[in-house]
Amino acid sequence: MEFRLDKRYALPVGLDAAWAVLSDVRATAACLPGASITEQVDDTHYKGLVKTKVGPAMMNFAGEVEVLALDAGEHQLQMVGKGADKAGSAASMKLSARLEPGDSAGSSTLVGEATVSVSGKLAQFGSRLLVPVSDAMLAQFVANFGQAAAALQAAQTPPAAQATPDAAGDPTEAPLPPPAAPPPPRELNALGLLWTVFKRWLAGLFGRRG
Repeated sequence: MEFRLDKRYALPVGLDAAWAVLSDVRATAACLPGASITEQVDDTHYKGLVKTKVGPAMMNFAGEVEVLALDAGEHQLQMVGKGADKAGSAASMKLSARLEPGDSAGSSTLVGEATVSVSGKLAQFGSRLLVPVSDAMLAQFVANFGQAAAALQAAQTPPAAQATPDAAGDPTEAPLPPPAAPPPPRELNALGLLWTVFKRWLAGLFGRRG
């Protein structure tokens, strides 16, 4: 089964900070709960893992990521990822993501286009469930992405006019603090995502009735 996702998300950070995260495959993967890069094979190939929790059970999806293009001038990333679990479910995604200037100063927009293919037990859920679950996953990803970019932007912003004269009398800026380390990845809570989708369905149902 195959479906397509086309999304636009406003980010409260500038292009430079957002691109610093998007162009780093490890940093981008860490923004998705449960996902992590476990090995870098070469400059464009990586191995990763997605931990999913369904009630008390844990499922691990082992996968591979290939970076097809990384264009700093266009702020664009193209990649393909695929993975499978031991229960017979498999998924692949071809993604094109780019950054555009935002509607206000100091903001940007993340634009993503993805084609997702699933097979095995995952395909039994159908697009009516998989698409809204994917939307909920992307919402979590974008929230984490914005926080990571904002933390990086804040760490790289010089203190306002805090200069001290050196021995020659020239002002020197205080050293910038290093970026904060990303939090350890947590497993993806599948039941939590389903509950989010169910609440949205209820809200839409009663909204239509009203």
